[in-house]
Amino acid sequence: MRSYLCHKTTESFELDGRLDKSPWTQAAWTDDFVDIEGDTKPKPRFRTRAKMLWNDEFLFVGAELEEPHVWGTLTQRDSVIFQDNDFEVFIDPNGDNQLYAEFEMNALNTVWDLLLIKAYRDGGPAVVGWDMHSLKSAVHIDGTLNDSSDKDKGWSLEIAFPWKDLGEIAGTHCPPAHGDQWRINFSRVEWHHEIIDGKYHKIPGRPEDNWVWSPQGVVDMHRPHMWGVLEFSTAPFGEGAVHKLDGLDERLALMEINEAQRLYHAQTGHWAKTLKDLGVYPTGASMYATPTLYEAVIGHWHVDSYGRLWKA
Repeated sequence: MRSYLCHKTTESFELDGRLDKSPWTQAAWTDDFVDIEGDTKPKPRFRTRAKMLWNDEFLFVGAELEEPHVWGTLTQRDSVIFQDNDFEVFIDPNGDNQLYAEFEMNALNTVWDLLLIKAYRDGGPAVVGWDMHSLKSAVHIDGTLNDSSDKDKGWSLEIAFPWKDLGEIAGTHCPPAHGDQWRINFSRVEWHHEIIDGKYHKIPGRPEDNWVWSPQGVVDMHRPHMWGVLEFSTAPFGEGAVHKLDGLDERLALMEINEAQRLYHAQTGHWAKTLKDLGVYPTGASMYATPTLYEAVIGHWHVDSYGRLWKA
């Protein structure tokens, strides 16, 4: 699980997609992205990395995507952007696996922002009509867009996520305070393509690559408990460190129970009544279940049949 210390800036800057300006030059890069399933899979073909900043109005995300052929087709906001090569951000402010934001953009700076009531695996619908009205974004192309006759270096981007819009779903301090921790992850969808008559075409039947910052272990971005830890800091750039996420061990153990319960329910149509039925035995865990719901507890931490994870 990755982590990032996000420093606060008081410096004003215009979004133009470039990260070679202050205050971005003071912010650290994340680790390079890896395959969504983790290091057991091949290293991504192209490098991807990101940076973050914040101020009193926005959470800023910047990213750099190596790409020898920068192309895109979708121009309508709230299109299904991952049908193009894209960059994606997932934000769960209070880390409860519910009411989290998903954002996608392509090299044309076409964006898709949506709200997940809960994860798809828990039956959650996506609310496409939810918009971050004060959102800002920009793209810089290091090369030529939609020109197959040459080789490009890639593209970079900036996103400004407004606190007043994220506050609608945060369930916690928004804007955050020094030391607050949120869950966040980034994904890059990269399609294998061929060039026909000078135009880019996805290769039929060839699945996309999914490269991420904090690996999920499976091909599914909608597992917020596996996302990275974003800690907000007011310390000067270069000072401070990310603290261990509160209840990390308990959260992971409870989600192990949750996964086992989901599989058990899919096979039997009801929830298991005991941990023995599931074959998992996390230290200090207890569980209560009826045919229609369950709740598991470790210390002050809980998870339920809706996939909600919280601290009492």
